[in-house]
Amino acid sequence: MTISEIPGVARLSTPERILLVEDLWDSIVLEEENVPVPKSHLDELEIRLKKYRSNPGNLLSIEELQARIKNRK
Repeated sequence: MTISEIPGVARLSTPERILLVEDLWDSIVLEEENVPVPKSHLDELEIRLKKYRSNPGNLLSIEELQARIKNRK
């Protein structure tokens, strides 16, 4: 489905479309059990959980995380 297939959406202003997207996301959250999670995501989550459990003290502080993100730019 595209915007052109939904009557009136193309005429909305950018702020109105943003609000529409927020409303759509909110409606999806209400039915999150119907949103499939890809196996690759579940596999990655399991890998990360095992890594954390094997060394739970090896976490970054928020400052370290922010510095890493900043240095990537």
